[in-house]
Amino acid sequence: MTNGNATALACRDISVNYGVVAALADVSVDFAEGMIHAVVGQNGAGKTTFARVAAGIVHPDKGTVEIGGKPVPVGNVGRARSAGIEIVHQSFALPPSFTVAEAMEFGAEGRGALYSRRDLERRWTRHLDALGVRVKPRERIRDLPVETQQAVEIARALVTDAKVLILDEPTAVLSPSGIDNLFERLKVMQANGVTIILILHKIREVLSIADTVTVLRGGKLVEGPTLTTEIDAPRLAASIIGTTADGLSDTDRDALVGAAEEDDDGTETAAASVAAGPAILDMRGISTRPDPEGPALVDVALRVGRGEIVGIAGVEGNGQRTLVRALSHLADITAGTVELSGIEVTHQPLSDRRANGLRVIPFERNSEGLSLSSTLWENWAARSLLRDGVLRLISPAKIRKACSAALKVWDVRFSTPNQPAGSLSGGNAQKLILAREVDEDATLIIAAQPTRGLDVGATAFVWRSLREARARGCGILLISSDLDELFDISDRVVVMLGGRVNGEFSRPYHLGEVGAAMTGADR
Repeated sequence: MTNGNATALACRDISVNYGVVAALADVSVDFAEGMIHAVVGQNGAGKTTFARVAAGIVHPDKGTVEIGGKPVPVGNVGRARSAGIEIVHQSFALPPSFTVAEAMEFGAEGRGALYSRRDLERRWTRHLDALGVRVKPRERIRDLPVETQQAVEIARALVTDAKVLILDEPTAVLSPSGIDNLFERLKVMQANGVTIILILHKIREVLSIADTVTVLRGGKLVEGPTLTTEIDAPRLAASIIGTTADGLSDTDRDALVGAAEEDDDGTETAAASVAAGPAILDMRGISTRPDPEGPALVDVALRVGRGEIVGIAGVEGNGQRTLVRALSHLADITAGTVELSGIEVTHQPLSDRRANGLRVIPFERNSEGLSLSSTLWENWAARSLLRDGVLRLISPAKIRKACSAALKVWDVRFSTPNQPAGSLSGGNAQKLILAREVDEDATLIIAAQPTRGLDVGATAFVWRSLREARARGCGILLISSDLDELFDISDRVVVMLGGRVNGEFSRPYHLGEVGAAMTGADR
């Protein structure tokens, strides 16, 4: 208990093992009623597993869960919901083709009465209005902004009068103003008696919203619950990162855990930008057809210089994927020109673009970057096949030897080049892609969410690799939803909104200005 409050949720000796990996190891923690609790830790620390055990989604190998002092059968979602615990996942769960009213009714279990569409819309409008969610009941979920989709998800979770609400990484897809709006709604819910548990990894967010903080590292409890009034950012950063912070610069460490501070004028403290050389990428007036991966690009102008890292910011779904697909000759360009190192490649195939130095670290490493069932050497050798063609005579023995040497240089932890790529951890899988894409002939590297899902050590490795490529003269286009990452390593930041460029910023970065451009509030 904290400050004399009764315990809302108690977890005792929770252990979860996936094969030889201990996702959680004997975690015991009590969360007091009526408070906002943050559970933090780097990727792979066990945060999401812990949340899913508490919500009845994951059956632990050992341990018990109590809600309001009463035991709840573990691994039983229905019993956990009946006891008063709800969870909102990072990946939204409501059917995108449903209207808001239909989605709300879909999430309301145990309602057997028949309603007319008008009655349904009237009933859920009252519920949404009471929670401060301004949305029309006939709008389709897929047509809502990300922030509004999340608000509807939270409203759905509160239909059952939940006593404990868990939100898994709720800020990951939001703009700075969206985060502020979310936190305001959470404080209203807290005032109405809901206990809130936030899975987070940004210290700045923890200290601005939470009453207590609990730190997991490597599946173990290392801190908390501790009142946030009794802990500062440096101590919290040390608890989250542990010894993996050794050798990191202060700015990298702060960016990794979201502890970067703003000056009095609202700008982020940061080193000076690197002066860019001649254009490696020059996009002028690029428009595309509507794309399955996102909105069409509209009159996009973008330049990346030699030895420059240009960051692409924006709420997800605003054309970032279409941009990468257009540069990879996967989206149909209807207007404008694209030049690589002074050579027009607007309608050239990907093989020609790669011959001219283009390399791509894709958004989804497991589905777009690797063939998980193929061996390490086959995945690594794809670069030479793209360059020289599939009809060239190859020597598997020579390729396996070269692959092993390259993977050791890139610090990939593997047993044999014959093992399947799917056997690698997330960090090692990303290093395999880096070993293939960041070669001596690369001139432009597109890095799309290159650190998503990686732990601190792997993230720092990726950043170091991109900086080393910049030092060799590569131009780098870094697409990321993490503003701390973009502000730390980008020389310029370009914001995309609705398939258009909606702002360009240089150091020192101003969080409020970039955030306003992300939402269109600057217009």
